[in-house]
Amino acid sequence: MAQQTGLAPALCRTLARLGVSAMDAPSYLEPSLRDLLPDPRSLLDMETAATRFLQAAQSGQRIAVFADYDVDGGTSGALLIHWLRELGYPVDERATLYVPDRIDEGYGPNAPAIAELAANHDLIVCVDCGTLSHDALAAAGDTDVVVLDHHLGGETLPNVHAVVNPNRQDESGDLAHLCAAAVVFLMLVETGRQMREAGNTGPNLLNLLDFVALATVADVAPLIGVNRAFVRQGLKVLAQRHHTGLVALADSAGMDGPPTSYHLGFLLGPRINAGGRIGKADLGARLLASVDPQEAHAMAAQLEILNRERREIENLTREVAMDQAQNRLEAHTPESNRPAALAWAADDGWHPGVVGIVASRMKEATNLPAIVIGFDGDAGKGSGRSVSGVDLGHAIQKLVAEGLLEKGGGHKMAAGLSLTRDQLEPAMERLEELLAKQGAGLGGPAALKLDAMLMPGAAQTDLVTKIESAGPYGAGAPGPRFAFASQKIFFAKRVGESHLKISFGDGMGPRIDAICFGAFDGPLGPALQDHNGALFHLAGRLEINRWQGRESVQLRLEDAAEA
Repeated sequence: MAQQTGLAPALCRTLARLGVSAMDAPSYLEPSLRDLLPDPRSLLDMETAATRFLQAAQSGQRIAVFADYDVDGGTSGALLIHWLRELGYPVDERATLYVPDRIDEGYGPNAPAIAELAANHDLIVCVDCGTLSHDALAAAGDTDVVVLDHHLGGETLPNVHAVVNPNRQDESGDLAHLCAAAVVFLMLVETGRQMREAGNTGPNLLNLLDFVALATVADVAPLIGVNRAFVRQGLKVLAQRHHTGLVALADSAGMDGPPTSYHLGFLLGPRINAGGRIGKADLGARLLASVDPQEAHAMAAQLEILNRERREIENLTREVAMDQAQNRLEAHTPESNRPAALAWAADDGWHPGVVGIVASRMKEATNLPAIVIGFDGDAGKGSGRSVSGVDLGHAIQKLVAEGLLEKGGGHKMAAGLSLTRDQLEPAMERLEELLAKQGAGLGGPAALKLDAMLMPGAAQTDLVTKIESAGPYGAGAPGPRFAFASQKIFFAKRVGESHLKISFGDGMGPRIDAICFGAFDGPLGPALQDHNGALFHLAGRLEINRWQGRESVQLRLEDAAEA
């Protein structure tokens, strides 16, 4: 590839690992939305949904947007509100953005909320939820409901005007990697097409791609196909600071330098989620939909405080949950030589807003699907995260069908569930059985795959810039991981709760700074801090650190071994 394209060997190594051929390399490095955008009409019910939404918008009917409380739901709702506003629709008078409370109402549509919205609106649009909400959506009565979702569908669909979902059981699955905001965007593309066919021009959709990019990364949608173009183009739009809410959020988070997928996933996403997790559920969605700088600044400041609180609650829960799961795994008695296929923990008083994040950390630590459940009295609410190749959402749905859970659903990599205390042990036992059949637990500890070995002298900003041109990296398209052999640790300092900063080198080239997040949650932090002059092999991902206008190479350290 390097010979045929003239590209840097390190970049070619990354492209080859991602399955990109030499012929396709130029187009891969410049993903074009024009080339990669699927025909919206390839999704079932799309024309019907777009026609009804356009009719409501153009005739000034009252529209309610019912959005999930996470980033994907908030951005999906904001997309529709901004589009309506640009169309000239009187958003403040005739549109409602409704986000259910995680604690009081739970995930997805509920009958009382839908009935109330139906009584005061002509159309309800459910975004990032609704595919499994048969009973709740029946409460809409004669009011039309359109569902724009991406969660795994059941055998039957709710009896509503339209359900657009690439993960419906009667879909081909070709677009199963789309998040809900991408589905909403495709509906707006179809709406624009219908407007042009009628001789009208609609709002500029390209200016809305910052929302789609944020949702794609924050919802951990695989960065393949059109998702790469969504994120690449969306980052360019984000840099232009079009949208008041995102500007306020970026400033509040102290975002420095050009936006990257890291900023979307680790700075902006968690702050929007903080409202839904432990604060006012609709705060993130309202911020994203806002056009008032003063209001947006106040909401961003509130989310900043909530995000700090969320981190504190998460740390306390994680410590107890990890101990509980580890004890359970150590006590596991293999039947027919089968290793443990599930890590799980449950306790009283765990906040429903953080169990998903703790499940994610548990999954990373054990390389197993993980479930974390918090109980309030007899009622438990939990969240799960899966590993590659194991469909957790389908297994959870099977448990609901078997009567082992009150409620549950999701997609391959993440799921939510509700259950009683009596259901806990039987449900977890059956879930482990189902996941074991899919091969969970057979992989052992997670393998740390290395792309190449580098010397510190080679880790220059121009190399990192070239490698970044094959991004964005994330789920489904991991960035390259490099090893640095036999390095001396010159500086090591604990920062924050559990992070570690070090400086290392081989004595021949420049020193490199490294940051390891969560290093003190395991043995890595203490080993490097108390190195006593020992040499270490270090592995991680290179990035450009921007600080006060200066750029330097930094290693995001993931693992180490004494040389």
